Amino acid sequence: MELPGELLILAFDHRGSFKKKFLGAEGETLTAEQLEKAKELKRMIYEGFEKAIEAGVPKEKAGMLVDEEMGSELLEDAKMKGYTFLCPAEKSGQNEFDFNYPDWKEHIMKTGPVFCKVLIRYNPEEDAELNKRQASKLRELQSFLKENGTGFLIEPLVPATPEQLESVGGDKARYDKELRPKLMVEMIRQLRSAEVEPDVWKLEGVDSEEDAKALVEAATENGGNAGIVTLGRGESKEKVAEWLKVGAHIDGIIGFAIGRTIFSEALKAYVDGKIPREEAVRKIAETYKEFVELWERER
Repeated sequence: MELPGELLILAFDHRGSFKKKFLGAEGETLTAEQLEKAKELKRMIYEGFEKAIEAGVPKEKAGMLVDEEMGSELLEDAKMKGYTFLCPAEKSGQNEFDFNYPDWKEHIMKTGPVFCKVLIRYNPEEDAELNKRQASKLRELQSFLKENGTGFLIEPLVPATPEQLESVGGDKARYDKELRPKLMVEMIRQLRSAEVEPDVWKLEGVDSEEDAKALVEAATENGGNAGIVTLGRGESKEKVAEWLKVGAHIDGIIGFAIGRTIFSEALKAYVDGKIPREEAVRKIAETYKEFVELWERER
């Protein structure tokens, strides 16, 4: 498919973590009352997305990522209004990628997203057999999406192995800075060697332009034409801003996909009764718009 020039995504497809943090739910199953509350909270994020577009965020650059379980009505509304919308295909919280539904093809056809998103955990120096199984499922999904003209976005997280973490003294910040960028490059090359070719890679941010350029090179060498968007990973606004400032100057990095950093604080304040609904929606809209404006300034 033809990629947009820029893709600035408000991501709120969180499921397990969302249920635990905002509903106090343990496990994946919600009561009917909890499900309605979850849908209302996701609707608030969606209203923030729309409010930001009304306030000047370019609709042609904006994107929204939401799950079917708690956001099916929002997906339908987004389709009707012509937004760029994405929907996840993976089961939440799994160490090994699996499809969210046994009849996942029917669900993708029903929701009809512009992009289908998959989160996987993939460390190129870890279990080779696990990585092969995941690549096989990704190819299966990729083939189906290409047949149906749906975009394909992969979010491959690279969690540290115990050995890798030990090599940097157990310091996660050092792992992020010293080891993760090179592992991400190798991860992209391994997946591409396994014939996994998404339209967009949704990647954790890096601190240097050199590392960002290496990621773009891995995604585009030997005829690859995928774009990269930087994810927020629930980091502070300041840290995400640093990552965006690096990426905005690199050809091949086409935007961002930020979620909890945008909506978490406002939603938590609303759930705790500290602010009214309207203020929470306004804060979400303002924070999303701030990141869009930061990206556009740096771009």
